[in-house]
Amino acid sequence: MSQQDYEIVMGLEVHCELNTKSKIFCSCSTEFGSDPNENTCPVCMGLPGAVPVLNEEVVNKAIKAGLATNCEITRRGRQERKNYFYPDLGRGYQISQGDNPICHDGYLDIETSEGSKRIRIERIHIEEDAGKLVHEEGVGSLVDNNRSSMPLVEIVSKPDLNSAEEVIAYLQKLRAHMIYAGVSEAKMNEGSFRADVNLSVRKKGDEKLGTRVEMKNMNSYQSIKSAIEYEANRQINALEKGEELFQETRGYNQDTKKTFSMRRKETATDYRYTPDPDLQPIVISDEKIESIRKDMPELPDERKNRYVKEFKITEYDAEKLVTSKELAEFFEKASNGVEDYKLVSNLITTEIFRLADLENFKVPFEASKLTEVVKNLESGKINLSAAKKIIDAVWNDPSIDISSYIQSEDLEQISDKNELSAILDDVLSKNKKAVEEYKSGNEKAVQSIIGGVMGATRGKANPQVIIELIKEKI
Repeated sequence: MSQQDYEIVMGLEVHCELNTKSKIFCSCSTEFGSDPNENTCPVCMGLPGAVPVLNEEVVNKAIKAGLATNCEITRRGRQERKNYFYPDLGRGYQISQGDNPICHDGYLDIETSEGSKRIRIERIHIEEDAGKLVHEEGVGSLVDNNRSSMPLVEIVSKPDLNSAEEVIAYLQKLRAHMIYAGVSEAKMNEGSFRADVNLSVRKKGDEKLGTRVEMKNMNSYQSIKSAIEYEANRQINALEKGEELFQETRGYNQDTKKTFSMRRKETATDYRYTPDPDLQPIVISDEKIESIRKDMPELPDERKNRYVKEFKITEYDAEKLVTSKELAEFFEKASNGVEDYKLVSNLITTEIFRLADLENFKVPFEASKLTEVVKNLESGKINLSAAKKIIDAVWNDPSIDISSYIQSEDLEQISDKNELSAILDDVLSKNKKAVEEYKSGNEKAVQSIIGGVMGATRGKANPQVIIELIKEKI
């Protein structure tokens, strides 16, 4: 059998660090980048006799996360001890939630090249993060407890994802919802938004899920994509050889682009969840939920629908633009005063995306610069080739005056029919084969003719005028 005969099935567990000022059970700071063990106390270090007290703002942020992902909110929940050994969690167990998560039964809709798809969310629960082990050669392993008891929500999806493209689209959408809702900064490079991918494969048409492997704590889209592709191929090849797959936890090595076995996977019963006697039940009233709901800002899906309606762009393009709050705001500012919003969208999703870091979106120049580029395109002063050159230049030097740059670099578009007609005659005389193919019905042959004119004019010819002239002459 070939790889096309198999289906990949994935569910995600996303750990999203909440942007509260203090930790989940104590008043220690959540500031990132402090000196090791600077933000610690007996509670977050798990010292004997230290009693945790739940941070109310953690509950409020978790409710926001649930509302942002169309979840039901649990009216009476509880926190439990997850008995699993973490060498960097002092109390010897993790305070999490088992049977009573704070949110459940939600969903997010994603857009991919295959169309729209709904990804169901099984649950969102609150828990504390573990510390960080620092391994030093010749010294041993040291523990930095600054991250101990940092407040997290873990967002668990149903196994509804079937490709790396869907996974990335879901993560981008989920991350955007957390940022828009004000729940988290979701900085992947700081580990405040990271994903575990549960992946199995099965033959197409089978209903039973395959043996699940969990890939842990990946915090970049490229790593996640590469890990999925490698692991799916590994499992399919193993099945084709008749080898047995084991339920296990695997890591991902960015240097080798391969996953590697870490340990056999535990089951829920191994964690022996027990109610934490130090913590009261979490009781959430309807009034609290409605109060938080009223304060919710415009979320990505709402903004996406507005873009489709107001700017007349496609749902797929709108989905790309709302994956980052900064990106969406840049698009809106750049669209101010233009007529062709689709042109703004296209330049952002091609040229700006080519240059920017999409996990930490930043553009070095003001949106008004892109507005000016689009207005020059709309007026016919420049063509798309020149627009790309201008964007590259302004990216490297935001102080550039666009009008002066067009003049100094001689980028103004040639639209004069007489001038282009003479150039086209020369190109046609040198490309008789392409002319004959075009006459025979091969529409693609016209591209080499257009390319010849563009080459002769150093990319400055107006493509629409060229096409009109070609239709006149051939």
